[in-house]
Amino acid sequence: MKPRSKTKIKVFLIDDHPVVREGVRSYLRGKSSIAMVGEAADDKEALRKLRKLSPDVIILDINLPAMDGGELARRLRLSVPGAKLIAFSIHVGQEYVIRMARSGAHGYVTKDAPTDDLLKAIHRVHEGGLAFPAGMGDALLAPGVRPPPDESRPALTAREREVLVLLADGLANKQVARKLGISVRTVETHREHLSRKLGIASVAGLTKYAIQHGLTPLRIEDAAPR
Repeated sequence: MKPRSKTKIKVFLIDDHPVVREGVRSYLRGKSSIAMVGEAADDKEALRKLRKLSPDVIILDINLPAMDGGELARRLRLSVPGAKLIAFSIHVGQEYVIRMARSGAHGYVTKDAPTDDLLKAIHRVHEGGLAFPAGMGDALLAPGVRPPPDESRPALTAREREVLVLLADGLANKQVARKLGISVRTVETHREHLSRKLGIASVAGLTKYAIQHGLTPLRIEDAAPR
């Protein structure tokens, strides 16, 4: 009896450049561990096709013409919650990496990186890890900052934690309100309570707190350079 072959990683590609799609498709189709299950040139095509597919990994160009990559990443997290997202971009600046990480991407690969980097990223995120460029942790967290012990954390209500996580995910007050079914004023009140309890006034600071304490997918130990 022949041994059962390993299940292939199902990959879906979103990129508006045909040449890029062709190159990625040709490269990945030559890998025994990968199954290309589909591709799309824009957000509408992607969301329509993904309703019928259940890919393990979605490779996402962050510069689509009609929709910002961060916004599409957030929509994909809702419509295809089981898929891991890898941002794919010509941009090498850390601000782009940070924005996509906070939008829910599990990895970030630049288009001028060696092709093996994309394959390694696919395998890493599929296995539950993160695949960001070296130095990502330093870009998100102040050097040497570590989470305080549990007993030293201010007590947050369940609703305050929900608001904190959604703000860290990059949602605006109005979007948080719609997501939780509460008023914008109530969201603002929760933000005021969070700021007072944590001593943090900015959304960036609240995001850093959420990352440090494992309230978002991006954790300190995963983000730190290896």
